[in-house]
Amino acid sequence: MGDPGAALRVRRAAHPTGLPSAANAFTLRAMRDIILGSINETLAFGEALGRAAEPGSVIALCGGLGAGKTHLAKGIVSGCGGDQEQVSSPTFALVQEYPGGRLPVFHFDFYRLVSADEVLAVGWDEYLEAGGVCVVEWADLFPMLLPEGTQWWRLELSGDGARRAVRVNPDGSPWGTGAGSAGITAIPERPAEPPAPGG
Repeated sequence: MGDPGAALRVRRAAHPTGLPSAANAFTLRAMRDIILGSINETLAFGEALGRAAEPGSVIALCGGLGAGKTHLAKGIVSGCGGDQEQVSSPTFALVQEYPGGRLPVFHFDFYRLVSADEVLAVGWDEYLEAGGVCVVEWADLFPMLLPEGTQWWRLELSGDGARRAVRVNPDGSPWGTGAGSAGITAIPERPAEPPAPGG
């Protein structure tokens, strides 16, 4: 395996949304697969996503329990100008709001929701139109509710404790293959219950 730290070295490529390349360790537009060797690298990658975010951005985070979704969300909040120390998993609250940065961040967790109606009842449509950044853990449980243009990331744990972030289409196929979200109506099988907070 290559040097995981190499992913954190600045890449000198222009970013179409005006992301300053020198301020960021990642070239996000072309990035499809990255090894995150530590929590700090996961946070740094999230910060890059947050810096590149614009009003109305939606970032979908998929992956099993303990894959690093909440750490990535902390980095996104930081990259949007918020305090990452305030970020916690919204598993039981369903949504956490982080105002006060360059952009407000609305952090969702779809894990405990069992129907699209429950997602809508949380105020999903209003959050999408609020001009902030929506970060959604377990987004693959209701992919049909996420708008076109959502940035989908699947996080995977590797045997050595590192994480791999893979950009994907809403159906889980590799990003850029054209599979897109066409025809997505099924809800994936829900994994085992996560532990209760503090447990």
